[in-house]
Amino acid sequence: MKITIIHGQNHKGCSYHVSRSLVEKLTTDDNISEFFLPKDMPEFCIGCYTCLIKGKEYCPHYKYMKPITESILKSDLLIFTTPVYCLRTTGAMKALLDHYFTWFVVHRPREEMYFKKAVIISSGAGSGMRQAAKDIKDSLFYWGISDIRIYKLRSLAMSWSDVNNERREKIENDMIKLAKKIKNNYDKERVSLRCKVVFYLMRMAQKKDRGSGTKDNQYWLEKGWLDDKRPWKK
Repeated sequence: MKITIIHGQNHKGCSYHVSRSLVEKLTTDDNISEFFLPKDMPEFCIGCYTCLIKGKEYCPHYKYMKPITESILKSDLLIFTTPVYCLRTTGAMKALLDHYFTWFVVHRPREEMYFKKAVIISSGAGSGMRQAAKDIKDSLFYWGISDIRIYKLRSLAMSWSDVNNERREKIENDMIKLAKKIKNNYDKERVSLRCKVVFYLMRMAQKKDRGSGTKDNQYWLEKGWLDDKRPWKK
């Protein structure tokens, strides 16, 4: 199992340690790629539409995005971690996800996404974990990922070293259970009805735009999705 972990922060706090507890129960370090934000992607999307008009490789921040994108596409499981910043995900995580808007089903979705699984780990000292996880989940859903699991941790601490032993033991047991669920569903490829409905709605819009010559429409035509092919059928 190949895994990509994207951390919404540079420091190794609670969400980082929870993710490491999970992956050590799933695979070896040789199969893990890890990125830290904003260190590995320090730029904000500037809304230039270059990726939409010309292609993702023309993005002014492509040199940062390329290794992350390649790792995501090669992985079976994607893990996103985020501490809670003002009741939401971190700005660095949001900045990364903004760069992938062309992957949304309305534009140029990647068929690889329909076969991937994802875990979102959101930690906070008090509250906001649900909202922070939702910021990430929304993007992953519109990428086409159906199997998205969320783990919310109320740490009651400012750092991992301050998390008490009782809470750490619970986290460890939770990760054992989560790892087991992931392994049991590893070979199951399921595309949710909701994902399919969104795809077909966007397909209707693209069919109306057929022959327009836009990069989005040309992409759908080349994939055969305006005819009989579907991204979730190998």
